[in-house]
Amino acid sequence: MANNTLLHAESLTKVYMMGQLFSKARIVAVNSADFLLTADKPEIFTLAGESGSGKTTVAKMILGFVPPSSGRILYKDADITHIRSRREKMQFMREIQPVFQNPFETFNPLKKVETYLYETAVNFGIAESRDTAGAEVEVALKRVGLSIDAVRGKYPNEFSGGQLQRVSVARSLITNPSILVADEPVSMVDASLRMSIVNLFKSLRDEHGVSVVYITHDLATAYYVSDRIAIMLRGHIVELGTVEQVLDRPKHPYTQILIESVPEPDPELKWEKNIALTDLERVEYGLAGCKFAGRCPKVMDICRHADPSYAHEDGRQVKCHLYTDAPSTVST
Repeated sequence: MANNTLLHAESLTKVYMMGQLFSKARIVAVNSADFLLTADKPEIFTLAGESGSGKTTVAKMILGFVPPSSGRILYKDADITHIRSRREKMQFMREIQPVFQNPFETFNPLKKVETYLYETAVNFGIAESRDTAGAEVEVALKRVGLSIDAVRGKYPNEFSGGQLQRVSVARSLITNPSILVADEPVSMVDASLRMSIVNLFKSLRDEHGVSVVYITHDLATAYYVSDRIAIMLRGHIVELGTVEQVLDRPKHPYTQILIESVPEPDPELKWEKNIALTDLERVEYGLAGCKFAGRCPKVMDICRHADPSYAHEDGRQVKCHLYTDAPSTVST
């Protein structure tokens, strides 16, 4: 592995067993996901797709919230897939920090917001005590356009959604991480404030060298903020490339349809919720061939029984029989 590797998800797979004892179904929530971020070029790398595509499960595995069933995660060439010691886990958590979907769930409504900032500095060894953590807290708040005076003595309900999400990002920045993993970070923020949050991510990339793994269903903000984007469908990355390649010139039929009809966000989707699948999702996860075969306008006979391989061109990869050597007989 090259020395400039920042984060490499290598054949990352997560399998869940759904249902009761005698009616269990095996759901491959993430199937051999593979992508690489380099240390020499900070970027905003987006995982996009409709609800149930597997993008949040990828985020959970990167952050160590759930273990992969197979595959591994490399951070700066070190295998962090199964970290066990507290020291190693704390070091890893300093380097890769989360930004959660709903800032009002991130903070206890009965606890002053500034307390979280000081506790983060102390718990991760950035400062020895709250009394000596002021400088680090102030620097983190300035990076998101706030100050300690703007948050001192206030509770979460005294902030707007956009302000509180900025405080949440500031908390993550106190450890000076290399990567932020942001799961739907603007979906719970008023539309008028969303651009301020995505502009914040661009500023962190350009001015502070922080890479962002941006999880979203919203292709509009993805197009604006992303350097590269991976489109996910039922656990598979079906298309990956620069945002211009994928969203301006999509090749995979699913990407084409997704651009034409952006799905609505699922407000019930939370990090801690158990997986709940619709009937359509259960069917598509269980398909033997391409997971999009049942809805694809360009479906071929081979699509229904053979999983497509990746076709590669100009740094883009597309998981579709249309771009491999598959027979071109289209089903009607």
